[in-house]
Amino acid sequence: MLRRWCILVAMAALAAGTALTAGSASAATTARTFTPGGTIRLVGAARSHVHGTKQEVESSNWSGYAGTTGTYTSVSASWIQPTGTCTSGDQYAAFWVGLDGYSSETVEQTGSEVDCDGRTPEYYAWYEAYPAATENYSNTVKPGDHFSASVTYEGSNKFALYIDDTTQGWSHDTTVTVSGADRSSAEVIVEAPCCTDSGGILPLTDFGTISFTSCEANGTAIGGLTEIVMVDNEGRHEDNVSSLTDGKNFSATWVRSN
Repeated sequence: MLRRWCILVAMAALAAGTALTAGSASAATTARTFTPGGTIRLVGAARSHVHGTKQEVESSNWSGYAGTTGTYTSVSASWIQPTGTCTSGDQYAAFWVGLDGYSSETVEQTGSEVDCDGRTPEYYAWYEAYPAATENYSNTVKPGDHFSASVTYEGSNKFALYIDDTTQGWSHDTTVTVSGADRSSAEVIVEAPCCTDSGGILPLTDFGTISFTSCEANGTAIGGLTEIVMVDNEGRHEDNVSSLTDGKNFSATWVRSN
């Protein structure tokens, strides 16, 4: 069960000037028929705190770490695909690296996901140049797979989105063209995707714990300039994000769906 997608929104976004093209080493992909996650949804300035050089913000759809104080040309990280625990209903959890989306209207990103279709977990990998539609890769993804991924700006509005599943032995290097991307942030994120029929955030899959390693922006440790905490409508944590070690390693542990 994938994220919901409104085709009229996609058409409007494309008409506004965001173009998407697949590049070298890309296998057949399938357009999602569900909505992409989109940009961060901050809960509010009252829940933003500064601790030393680090800012902490609360969001209804993202958790993790972001560089937010410069112009970014690259971001990268590695992780092990977590196991989804599915009991009933539909839940969703995405794990990705990307540029933009924190303080801008585009997101260039690639990652993996585990969604629950009732009691059945579904695993896959994807890329997205929001607000254009997400594209699924057709390759097999299983819990325990070792991923590495990166997004790199190549100039002339082009971004290289790379993802490698070393366990299954496949990789993709996909080029997208995005007009007007600010490149104002670089992120390593756990996401509860948007959207329900009413436009709300989808329930977060119980993914246990995921560990991100070698998180870098512009070729150096991402540094944790902004820590993002995912909260529900009552302000409760949906997952717990650890402190960074060596400026580039952290984990996130599921707490509740919403």
